[in-house]
Amino acid sequence: MEIIALIPILFFSVIVHEFAHGLVAYYLGDDTAYFSGRLTLNPLPHIDPMGTIAIPALCALMGWPMFGWAKPVPVNPLRFASPRKDMGKVAVAGPAANLCLAVLCVLALKGVLLVSGRLSADTVKSAFTILQYGVLVNVMLAVFNLLPVPPLDGGRIVAALLPVRSAVAYDRLFARYGMWIVIGLILTGVVKYIILPPAYFILSILSKIL
Repeated sequence: MEIIALIPILFFSVIVHEFAHGLVAYYLGDDTAYFSGRLTLNPLPHIDPMGTIAIPALCALMGWPMFGWAKPVPVNPLRFASPRKDMGKVAVAGPAANLCLAVLCVLALKGVLLVSGRLSADTVKSAFTILQYGVLVNVMLAVFNLLPVPPLDGGRIVAALLPVRSAVAYDRLFARYGMWIVIGLILTGVVKYIILPPAYFILSILSKIL
């Protein structure tokens, strides 16, 4: 039941994450994602062999926190009125979308609790399992993507906040090795020690809704 529930939830969550990037970029003046066919919730254009398939499968096999990513939506910062600042907004949109999904799952859990007396025990149990995984996966995705290592969203947010010269040096530092650092953190399992403390903090706040 765990894998059956986890994989579709993760798949949907990473697609919403990328859709949010493209949507915010579109409203800020860049229609690249739209004309590339990526401003859609159709999963096929968003599939990344490593992030959408291989990494989630590895996490499931190793018993690690479930996370992954979809193919990044194309963004042209030159189409923005304020390229650096607007790229930061686009970067924030993905983790923000995941946190919104986590909140929606918590609210749905609260709704299930309110009507649990009218539902069968199996229905309540299944709903709880799916929604709890929805909360967990989306919180983990948000925290993971906020790691300050380009090309993750956190790296792009840091670059948007730094002075121009520092941002250029920061991007240059991680340009060649950023993704390898991320993959290394995942393969060694070190990433869970980085993301679990802030994830548990967010989960403790969301639990107060119930």
